[in-house]
Amino acid sequence: MSLPHFFLEEQVLAHEGEAAFPLRLARDDAKHARVLRLAPGEHIAVVDASRDYFECEIVDFSDEIPVVRIARRSEDDESEPTVILVQGLPKADKLEMVIRHATEIGVSGFVPMKCSRSIVKLDDKKAASKVDRWVSIAKSAAMQSGRRFVPEVSAPLSVREVCELVSQATAVLICWEEAPQTANLAEALRAGLVACRVDRSIADARVAVVVGPEGGLTSEEVEALLNCNPRAALVSLGPSILRTETAGLIAPALALYELGGLGASFKSVGA
Repeated sequence: MSLPHFFLEEQVLAHEGEAAFPLRLARDDAKHARVLRLAPGEHIAVVDASRDYFECEIVDFSDEIPVVRIARRSEDDESEPTVILVQGLPKADKLEMVIRHATEIGVSGFVPMKCSRSIVKLDDKKAASKVDRWVSIAKSAAMQSGRRFVPEVSAPLSVREVCELVSQATAVLICWEEAPQTANLAEALRAGLVACRVDRSIADARVAVVVGPEGGLTSEEVEALLNCNPRAALVSLGPSILRTETAGLIAPALALYELGGLGASFKSVGA
């Protein structure tokens, strides 16, 4: 059975001088811990502000926040490739669903993109509120799935701003329904890795996966994305036309799967 998972925003456990100390959980997390009825003797998983992983034992939970002791500190290096999902702003709460499930899959960050065909138009005030909600969902999903860190969620960006953001990425995989069926995701990913000489540590890979909104990306948007990075490429997700929220899950999942396989093959070649 997996341990309840908590993230600390400011506290660094290695700096604690006492054997038992208060765990400075965020208010919502402390409430969640109480809902779980955590009691002395039970263990929890904690990722602190330095992204170090600890197993902690509850010593006391009679106050607002628990008092714990460190039972074990993980020294495992679980570095992994970074896959960022650039998702064309969809309507309703579709992006919330994508962020929740893509976090569980292993996506490292989310960039909502304002596209010509995006139905949703957000002003600064609404965007800030949405980002707070998206960050909360990413944190909840990371806690539930036992991720070592909470994915970052940016404010909605224009296509031009996205182009600047991904200009140095190892690979930019642009999912487009008009891409040739031969536009293979694995081949585009491998080409980017080879061009960047990511052959010893696949964890150095920084991959951006781009998915359009309802209605897809315009040809002008695709051209801008292709021109922003020499390792940008069109990829096809098959003959079916997928919903934006479906593509937003399948595409990064395929990228992560391929990175795992490519990492093993590169390691064997470089050994």
